Amino acid sequence: MLHHLKLATVPFNAIMDGSKTIESRLFDEKRQKIAVGDEIIFTNREDIARTVKVKVINLHRAATFHDLFMRLSPAKFGGESVAWLDSQINEFYTVADQHKNGVLGIEFERVS
Repeated sequence: MLHHLKLATVPFNAIMDGSKTIESRLFDEKRQKIAVGDEIIFTNREDIARTVKVKVINLHRAATFHDLFMRLSPAKFGGESVAWLDSQINEFYTVADQHKNGVLGIEFERVS
């Protein structure tokens, strides 16, 4: 299955340079359809002509993003520390939404 997700420029560029290998999202209805082996096309939100295709190689579930970030290397998310990742993700998702839906770390590799 092929999925489409949009990203801001900084995380998009981190995927392009290979430093980001996990994307974190709420485990909502849309993300519940993602499975290992699926492909995702990430589109740069600020420049929709820029895209990158990846293949899902692992899925990591957790109750909150903090829990997810504590279990895996912050560098895989394109971050320098758990505290930095927490501050970034909390701009987008409330803790209540995280507890309601759970969260997902989508681990991937770039497709040529």
